[in-house]
Amino acid sequence: MTARWTTADVPDQSGRVAVITGANTGLGYQTAAVLAAKGARVVLAVRNTDKGNAAAQRITAATPTADVVVQQLDLTSLASIRAAADELRTRYPRIDLLINNAGVMTTPKASTADGFELQFGTNHLGHFALTGRLLDALLPVEGSRVVTLSSNGHRGGSINFDDLQSERGYNRLRAYGQAKLANLLFTYELNRRLAAKGTPTIAVAAHPGTSNTELARNLPGLVRPVVEAAARVLAQEPAMGALPTLRAATDPSVRGGQYYGPDGFAEQRGYPKVVQSNAKSHDEAVARRLWTVSEELTGVTFGL
Repeated sequence: MTARWTTADVPDQSGRVAVITGANTGLGYQTAAVLAAKGARVVLAVRNTDKGNAAAQRITAATPTADVVVQQLDLTSLASIRAAADELRTRYPRIDLLINNAGVMTTPKASTADGFELQFGTNHLGHFALTGRLLDALLPVEGSRVVTLSSNGHRGGSINFDDLQSERGYNRLRAYGQAKLANLLFTYELNRRLAAKGTPTIAVAAHPGTSNTELARNLPGLVRPVVEAAARVLAQEPAMGALPTLRAATDPSVRGGQYYGPDGFAEQRGYPKVVQSNAKSHDEAVARRLWTVSEELTGVTFGL
């Protein structure tokens, strides 16, 4: 291992199957391209299959031997998640990596097809349901991992069980913080349940710091210029922002329940290392309650 972990440290992935949500652009695309170059069979699980096919073509143009396929998946629809999971389990009875990468950020108030607040529904509930439906394909696989992306935005989040869907009042930054905090609560609780069952599967989280992607396009008018100005100084390219995800997914030394992010100032940029999330993310009572509510809302149970 080098002192600074890079894509050169990604072990050979031959024979492994990696499912990556939102893999047609940004961090997901960079993650997919590296894993494919290292020999994995990579599934780009995306809402827009035209964009997914274009991404797959870019990957194979760079790596002619790449094994890349596209799977239609709309995380804003429980029906789409169920259909995609059924297709994936049929095609891939064993899955080594599930990377819950897709997400939306600070969107105007909107709802998913099932009536969930868009950010909570997409970033948390959609990935919760997908993970639950694919878990049987991961559990028998030695070294299998569920990697879920969070954000420094989790530090401003709280889980408002009295108004999870922001029906009484919507603040896009607060909703984003809640969703990203939920990603961590889910990861840590999933890992506790996997460990209690003695499975070989682990759950790990990662965040990219500040990366130059399309994710911030929905920031409100007064905030966006400030963030864009700061990003010009702090932001790193998606290839760097994907490194914490890649390390969480492939480094043999990773342990379940860890959280990876950049090693630079305020975890804004740099090379991946183990970082610490806030105290709220480690509240086990809140995590258990969120798990129960998520099962009720999605109709998906994990059997752990």
